Amino acid sequence: MLDFTVRQHLRGRSTIPTPFLHPFASPSADRFVTIVRGEGAGVFDADGRRYVDALASLWYCNVGHGRREVIEAMTRQLGTLEAFHTFERFTNEPAEQLAATLSELAPMPDARVFLVDSGSEAVDSAIKLARLTHALDGQPDRTLIVSRRHGYHGVTLGGTSAQGLPANRELFGPLLPRVEIEHDDLAHAEAVLAEHGDRVALVIAEPVIAAGGVRPPPPGYLPGLRRLCDEHGALLCLDEVVCGFGRLGAWWGADVYDVVPDLVTFAKGVTSGYAPLGGVLVGTAIRARLEADPEFVLRHGHTYSGHPTVCAAALAALDITRSEALLERARLVGDRLAAGLLEAVDGERVVGVRGEGALRAVALGPGADAPTVREHMLEQGVIPRAIGDDTIAFCPPLVIEDADLERCVEAFASATAPDVRVG
Repeated sequence: MLDFTVRQHLRGRSTIPTPFLHPFASPSADRFVTIVRGEGAGVFDADGRRYVDALASLWYCNVGHGRREVIEAMTRQLGTLEAFHTFERFTNEPAEQLAATLSELAPMPDARVFLVDSGSEAVDSAIKLARLTHALDGQPDRTLIVSRRHGYHGVTLGGTSAQGLPANRELFGPLLPRVEIEHDDLAHAEAVLAEHGDRVALVIAEPVIAAGGVRPPPPGYLPGLRRLCDEHGALLCLDEVVCGFGRLGAWWGADVYDVVPDLVTFAKGVTSGYAPLGGVLVGTAIRARLEADPEFVLRHGHTYSGHPTVCAAALAALDITRSEALLERARLVGDRLAAGLLEAVDGERVVGVRGEGALRAVALGPGADAPTVREHMLEQGVIPRAIGDDTIAFCPPLVIEDADLERCVEAFASATAPDVRVG
């Protein structure tokens, strides 16, 4: 049995929900693992037990926990200018430095950077920018958003409307109109664009689908989307919220799959989760319209867009990614993790391994239950992600040591052994 820390808020009752309403959890749940400390690729609970953080918290802690470089950069910035808005005529040095750095790293030339607070906000911003671009181009009816089946694009109204995970869309009432038409593959996308092309504002796709099951694209899929967008006058957005900043072994999934997007949404790994930050890389097709009229005002942004302390965290995290060669390390981590997990494939309980770089998943066979497997792994001190009933995902910090990679593999093998009940 796991050592859960349960906080009791009413005397005499043993099981009640805490005041904190947890995301993506049952509102009636009353048992939680309280994480109190992190170091490298490990985290510790309130009883001092160490776990291998096999999902980089929630797909984001690329440089590992407890990095003094990031903490000190944030502390220095807090001591000079903790926060100030960037609306209208105001700016700050960390925001400008981060935008310049990201522009240099961008997978398209001459990109500008729009900063927000999360991946969800980045997706909503990309949708608005795409529709705005077409409106400024005299095509206000181009509002349709085309997305990929299983794609996850956040939880704001725009991202929820655009994603291909039906369970995340249920019971929230009417979503945005003319937003989401899913497709399964390139042939399906071609049919969708052929039918709706003159109304499509944006095609959005994760290079590797993450929360939807760690699904790499079929060969030629992303370049094919680029071709279709060019043929039909649509814009292409790559949602790199999980894939960006070295996770796939390059700065961007766009680099891995050799495609040049018009927009890139990012978050998570840009600060390695040390502070909330997201954004959109904006390519020349959008820039040309936005910058054409000096009287035009972009009426979009967030209170904390370009927050200086958050930007300082990002600059420090990116410096670590460079100086410690974490892009190269991601490829090694992914290869070793995949090789170990493949040894557990038996065609029955475990039927396959998929992924790219340091983003991997194991497909479970019929009758196995991913949450049950995850619970077995937690008991052995490893925290993976259970996706649906049939997928266990791994996305460890890129600084993870080989011994902890071995622990991940051993915990999974043990959790799916023939004598363990997994259904």
